[in-house]
Amino acid sequence: MEIWRLPISASQRGKLISAGYTSLSSLSSISSSDLARELNVSESEAMNILKVASHSRGSETSNASCSIVEGAQSAWDMLHDEESLMHITTSSADLDNILGGGIHCKEVTEIGGVPGIGKTQLGIQIAVNVQIPNDFGGLGGNSIYIDTEGSFMVERAFQIAEACIEDMSEYNRFLRKDFQECKIKMQPQDILENIFYFRICSYTEQIALINYLDKFLSEHKDVKVIVVDSVTFHFRQDFDDMALRTRVLSGMALKLMNLAKRFSLAVVLLNQVTTKHTEASFQLALALGDSWSHTCTNRIVLYWNGNERYAYIDKSPSLRSA
Repeated sequence: MEIWRLPISASQRGKLISAGYTSLSSLSSISSSDLARELNVSESEAMNILKVASHSRGSETSNASCSIVEGAQSAWDMLHDEESLMHITTSSADLDNILGGGIHCKEVTEIGGVPGIGKTQLGIQIAVNVQIPNDFGGLGGNSIYIDTEGSFMVERAFQIAEACIEDMSEYNRFLRKDFQECKIKMQPQDILENIFYFRICSYTEQIALINYLDKFLSEHKDVKVIVVDSVTFHFRQDFDDMALRTRVLSGMALKLMNLAKRFSLAVVLLNQVTTKHTEASFQLALALGDSWSHTCTNRIVLYWNGNERYAYIDKSPSLRSA
């Protein structure tokens, strides 16, 4: 159970989320005095919160005990499931190639790079490309775009949608197959209508939205990709307590991983860069530190080499270095 479902007051839930407690398990090892200090509430109020959380956790454990046993899956079935999953093209043949066909569903892919390298453009492109119909090799799904920086440009999204439809027309003519009905029905405005846009202005809003996505995705089962642009912004602005930030980020990453698996969708996290000091020298590294680097399935770094953009696989359990 998530914190936002606990039968406590809205202000108490807000204080818990702001302090980095997003799930019942995160409250399992804290004392009432420590919780009271972190939430700036009385110890009796903290004890009541822990009591409610403990009761809810006990009910959840007893209800879930059977499903945990029944949830076993063979490795052969897992392999079959993975091979049957389609990928979301990035519209770059080279980038698709090093990604093993494109952005993977059921996985969290982080893409980072310096300002101006094209992260937002790539995020918008993915939000559009996920809507390519099955007949053209796409997923025919919808997308969620979470904008934390205000960098989403709807005019640019419209241009990319127009180009996507033009690419499908070229593909249609090349194969000499009759996809006229599909081509006529799909217009740029249809693509924009299927991008669910959320503007986020603080890290508490970001956490609250990601907790809400479970319900949203249950009601919008056609969503096949979530793009967060960027996952970093508010966590670099509003935090002095690094231990708290690590806990909050870990909870958020775990939630996104669970959503990707449960709803068979792709999660794309765009990240900024920072300066890292190593061996008496400075070099650029993706933001949020080493602990964050373990939270994503695949990690792609974009960089300039002269006037050309390059990408390399920084981390992946299944993709070779490229």
